[in-house]
Amino acid sequence: MSDCRVLVDAGVCKMKTLITAEANEIGLIELKIKSECPNILRMSWSLQPMSPYAEVEAEFHKSEIYRLANESIPHTACPVPCGMVKALEVAGDLGLKRECSVRFLADDEEVEIK
Repeated sequence: MSDCRVLVDAGVCKMKTLITAEANEIGLIELKIKSECPNILRMSWSLQPMSPYAEVEAEFHKSEIYRLANESIPHTACPVPCGMVKALEVAGDLGLKRECSVRFLADDEEVEIK
């Protein structure tokens, strides 16, 4: 298993969050969170080491990360929980480090989807 660091810039709130995902000696992933957002920090206090398989394969409403986000984050569009899941996935060797993004397009901008 490999450690993973993810930086999430949440957008209009301008708050950044650094997520560090590290495997412990028994293969559970520990998420360490540094954030400018008090809601993300409050959520991070409840994070426990978790199985990457169980979390990545969970239905959204059964995910521990999204359950904690539901309790602490008032803005459903916050991208930080997704960043936490992505970091956990990579640290658990279930995914590769590859950029992902949300990009707003101009009304007249053409996009080709294959």
